[in-house]
Parts: sequence; C-alpha cells; structure tokens
Amino acid sequence: MREVNALVLENKIIAEDVYSLTFSTKERLPIRCGQFCMIAVGARPLRRPIAVCKVDGECVTVCYRLKGEGTRALASDYHAGDSVTVLLPLGNGFYVKDGEKRVAVIGGGVGIFPLISAIREYGGKKEIAAYMGFRNKQAVCMEEEMRKNATLTIATDDGSVGYHGTAVEAFEKDFERFKPDVVLACGPTPMLRALKEAMKDKGIPVYVSLEERMGCGIGACLVCVCDKTNGAHARVCKDGPVFEIGEVAL
Repeated sequence: MREVNALVLENKIIAEDVYSLTFSTKERLPIRCGQFCMIAVGARPLRRPIAVCKVDGECVTVCYRLKGEGTRALASDYHAGDSVTVLLPLGNGFYVKDGEKRVAVIGGGVGIFPLISAIREYGGKKEIAAYMGFRNKQAVCMEEEMRKNATLTIATDDGSVGYHGTAVEAFEKDFERFKPDVVLACGPTPMLRALKEAMKDKGIPVYVSLEERMGCGIGACLVCVCDKTNGAHARVCKDGPVFEIGEVAL
C-alpha cells in the first residue's frame, strides 16, 4: 500500500453518469485484479473507494458513477495535468487457480469495472465468458475492452440491447454450454443473492467482490463491516473485498 501524488492523464464520461479516470503513479505498483484505491477529493475528510479497472505500466484507470458530492466533484474538478492523491493498492483480489481453465465473469452496474481487471489479467491464459448487466443501452460501456479477452454477453434491464434480463439470468441460460470451473462476480447485493441461489448445488467455487461504503479503506474505522455466515464479521476493505460466496451473508 502506498500513498502517491498521481498525475491525472484523462477524466472523461464513458456512459450515462459514468466516468473513466486515468492517472499516472509515476512508478509501476504491484496492483492485481480486484483490488481498489482510495482517492482524495479536494479537502473532504473521506477519500472515495474506487475499484481498479485497468493497469498499464504506471498508468491506472478507475471508473466511477456520479452518485454523491464527492464523485461529482471528482468529475468536475480534476482534469488532465492536475494532481490527485491516491492510496493504493488496497484489499485482496481475484485469484484463479491453475486447474481452473474456464472462468465465468458476472457483473452488474459499476461492478463490471473490477471484473475488467480480472478479464485483462487472465485473458489469453484462460477461457473467459463474461456476462455483464446494465440498466439500458445508454449505460453500456467498456464493451470493446471486454471483447478483447472474453466472450461477452450483455444484458439490459429494459432489453434495449443484448439479453433482456439480468446478467445472472443470462449466465444461467448459458451455464450448460460453457460449464465454468470457477465464477467471479461483482455487483449489487440482490444480484449476488440471485447468483448464490443459482449456484448453490453446482459444486463450483464462486468468488464475489462486495460493494460497501468505506471510511478509511485500511480496516481501522469498521464502517464497511459485513456479516459472515459463521456468525463472525469481516472488514470488506481489509479482509475483502473478494470473498468466497459461501463465506458472507448476502
């Protein structure tokens, strides 16, 4: 984990209310797929947790949706040539074992972005089928990036593009054809609950990256504590954000 004064290279809109921010850390950092960073926005006391989407040498790309005051300030106040303070890399990440050759990747909303990092990391080494869910056609983004290393199925809630339904439903319909060895997922809790139900009798490992509000990002403030199925608790920022799906209460 390092705190770096990064140089903003690009901060642009890529879909409805979704931005892509690329910055240079000025050195190559050991960032793996599924990890995240905490970005300081102005003088606000809390940094914003954002998943790493792409790493190209010393250049890091994160994508975020306009949601509150912090993300709106990040979109409007930071431009190419500006500096931004970033704490990274944070959390654990996705790991695919050598024997797991076929990887299903399931994402919803902003949950697609940490999964893009997994597709990039394992692309060319594994056979990857990606099932990505969006609200509508206007929300679809990073399609070309995902198609580079995965067979992609897009699902939309309104059917305006791709499969009419959720990413989990699209995955279920394709399950017997693809027969994955492992599943990686990130998205809103209802999506993960549906995935847990769909996979309960399949005997295949499923790893999920949880989306939780965070304060510090390093496990000190306990804002992001989640319940585990054994009655214990876990800090999503420090013990996660990636967990085996059976470990956590959804």
